[in-house]
Amino acid sequence: MPSQPKVRLNIGCGRSPTPDWINYDNSPSVWLARWPLLTSLAARLGLIDRHGLAFVAFCRSHRIRHVDAARRIPHGAGTVDAIYASHMLEHLDRAEARSFLAECRRVLKPGGVLRLAVPDLRTAAYQYLQVGDAEGFLRRLQFDLDKPRGPVARLRRMLGGSRGHHWMYDRDSLVALVVGAGFVDVEPVEEGRTRIADPGGLDLAEREVDSLCLEARRP
Repeated sequence: MPSQPKVRLNIGCGRSPTPDWINYDNSPSVWLARWPLLTSLAARLGLIDRHGLAFVAFCRSHRIRHVDAARRIPHGAGTVDAIYASHMLEHLDRAEARSFLAECRRVLKPGGVLRLAVPDLRTAAYQYLQVGDAEGFLRRLQFDLDKPRGPVARLRRMLGGSRGHHWMYDRDSLVALVVGAGFVDVEPVEEGRTRIADPGGLDLAEREVDSLCLEARRP
């Protein structure tokens, strides 16, 4: 009897979808990719710029699916072999992060692997202490500090999918968060290594320069 294909999810893939995985993103561009006429109208009204249009086209050509994974991952309980989320968790607030991890635990099979990569706050803080550039430090943290002014600006931002960081992690705080979500064997991993049995086309060195990478298992 042939073995069942692996169900592997890249959540928050952005412009880095993984071949042979199911790729999800929460950007409105993914939703707009399904509606070319609406995309054209938004462009004519100046609500989406050429960079946004290019991402809409990218999402369409790479078959990226829309999901708000902090609310629900559209897979049944215990049906997913592996989940990867790179530089996505820091865009969620604390309640959303806990909800996302609960969804990951729900859909993963027992023994399924969760792989997370986030910007390393410790590295950013060390660089600040070495250089002493406060404004550069805050820009690198990319916190969602600036509010759009007026309804048109808010609509542009909504359609553009721009969302800064809402939290940052170092190794200990990320491990504590994932352990608190009910995962086991929670360990930082070196870039290029994984416990996913069949990673396929997964880029194990994605954004390795500024990333903290962690893997865990669903019990």
